[in-house]
Amino acid sequence: MLLYLVQHGEAKQKEEDPSRGLTIKGKKDAEKISGYLLKSSILVDEIFHSGKLRAEETADIFAESLKPVQGVAKVNGLLPLDSPALFHEKLLGMERSIMIVGHLPHLGRLASLLLCGDIERHVVSFQMAGVVCLARDLNGLWSMQWMITPDVVI
Repeated sequence: MLLYLVQHGEAKQKEEDPSRGLTIKGKKDAEKISGYLLKSSILVDEIFHSGKLRAEETADIFAESLKPVQGVAKVNGLLPLDSPALFHEKLLGMERSIMIVGHLPHLGRLASLLLCGDIERHVVSFQMAGVVCLARDLNGLWSMQWMITPDVVI
C-alpha cells in the first residue's frame, strides 16, 4: 500500500478570510506538485481531506490532475489536533493507494506513528503543498519512499 501525505497549500490569514481558503501561491504550489505527480505516473485511488477549506481546496486541485477512481472525500480524524491513532486504525484494513490532505501537527504525528511508533518523535518536516510517500510492506511495516516540495519542482 502507498500512502501520500500532503500538507495543504498556503492559506489566507484568518483576518483576510475567516474560512482560510488557499492563497494564489497555495493554489499554484498545489497545481505545480499535482502536475509533477501526474507526469510521474503516480496513481491514487482515493483522496481524503479534513473538511477544512484549505485542505478541501488542495485535495480538489490534486484530484483534478490525478483523477482518483474513488474520488475525494471528507474524513473524520484528520483535523490539526486529532489523534493520529484514529486514522491509523482506518489504515489497517486498507490496501489501495490513498492520499491524505491535512494539517500540522496531525500529519507529522501520523507519519511518526507509522514510521517509528512514537507520535512525539519528529521524523518528517512537511512543507505546504508538499507530498510525502510512505509504503507499507507485506509485514505491515511502513517506510518513507520519497518526498517532493514545491521549491524543487520547476
